[in-house]
Amino acid sequence: MSLQFAARRATVTVDVGGVPVGSDHPIVVQSMTNTDTADADATAIQVARLAHAGSELVRITVNTEAAAAAVPEIVRKLRGLGVDVPVIGDFHYNGHLLLARYPETAASLAKYRINPGNVGAKRHDENFTTIVRIAIDNDKPVRIGVNWGSLDQGLLTELMDANARSADPKDSREVMIEALVESAIRSAELAESVGLEHDRIILSAKVSGVPDLVEVYRRLAARTDLPLHLGLTEAGIGDKGIVASTAGLSLLLAEGIGDTIRVSLTPEPGAPREREVEISQQVLQSLGLRSFVPQVSACPGCGRTTSTFFQEMAQQIQGYLRDRMPVWRSERPGVEDLRVAVMGCVVNGPGESKHADIGISLPGTFEEPVAPVFVDGALLRTLRGDGLVDEFEAILEDYVARRFPPVTGGGGTTPEPPPRTPPVLTAQ
Repeated sequence: MSLQFAARRATVTVDVGGVPVGSDHPIVVQSMTNTDTADADATAIQVARLAHAGSELVRITVNTEAAAAAVPEIVRKLRGLGVDVPVIGDFHYNGHLLLARYPETAASLAKYRINPGNVGAKRHDENFTTIVRIAIDNDKPVRIGVNWGSLDQGLLTELMDANARSADPKDSREVMIEALVESAIRSAELAESVGLEHDRIILSAKVSGVPDLVEVYRRLAARTDLPLHLGLTEAGIGDKGIVASTAGLSLLLAEGIGDTIRVSLTPEPGAPREREVEISQQVLQSLGLRSFVPQVSACPGCGRTTSTFFQEMAQQIQGYLRDRMPVWRSERPGVEDLRVAVMGCVVNGPGESKHADIGISLPGTFEEPVAPVFVDGALLRTLRGDGLVDEFEAILEDYVARRFPPVTGGGGTTPEPPPRTPPVLTAQ
């Protein structure tokens, strides 16, 4: 029996500052800053760090006059650093005012995120329309981002009242899910009625529970051909946020739903913001949907590996690969598909190392202190002594140089390859 991932759900393509979002293109990784946007230096630095980590779109909060005034300077600083990542403005409550008062900000941003639940109650349609018209005037796309924590209360009340009158009323969860989907669909229809082109709209409908997330996006995917931005809002801190986001995103991506993703982690105090980018990339790469960095296989350890040396080496090799990727990515196309194995003992070590492109099998407890290195399935040499890591990294560097020839002709960054064929998984 085999299980096959669904083909990508067909969508239109939305151009976000030169990054295409839609089913004809690779799923896009994005992230968001947590700096005070009014601090142009700090925000530009964090955007640059996120972009360097691999975020292809970066969103910033635009919530005050000072933040709005800083946006053009942030974009100028980024371009001066050679960072061309599209910058997206995140608007709540007063976006219609800020975009109108700061036309240079409206022109500098690559996309506007609108939350239809908080553009105003009494003047909801008017304020929403103002943002859409500014997007049209500046030829910018929008993401209509519905969130269960700030759902349009007028719409929710309408649906709850209708449900109460029904002969077969639904439970509150069902009404909430229906309201999320309706808010996104109706808002997109309103935007198009104002004059925004169909291929200038991305939708999202975020919740904080995995079952609800899957249900909402399944329904939304069935109602529209607009690209969908996936993410579990308020996913949480540490392992909880990583596991919950991975579970929700993986279920939907396996069904072909999703065109851009963000893993919304609550960072540990002082922790780098780039962690959420790495998790997003790993989700896509683990599913076989995209490749970003060579993958390192390492055994979990057992009584045969009482030394922590192989775990430390696996971590060091993974860090080495990630540090080298910015250069390799631009110079050596295909290197992101490299498979590396760092194994801890004789049981599975040689076998796993042979299956990888390049691998090393370290000695376990009481085993002979030698470490065979396998390249393309064949034994290359055996390492001994204290310089194992440095020697293996040198072999790795040589292998990359031989297998992945440098870009020739025009230089510059290698174009993104087309979407990969969905993987086939064999059920055991």
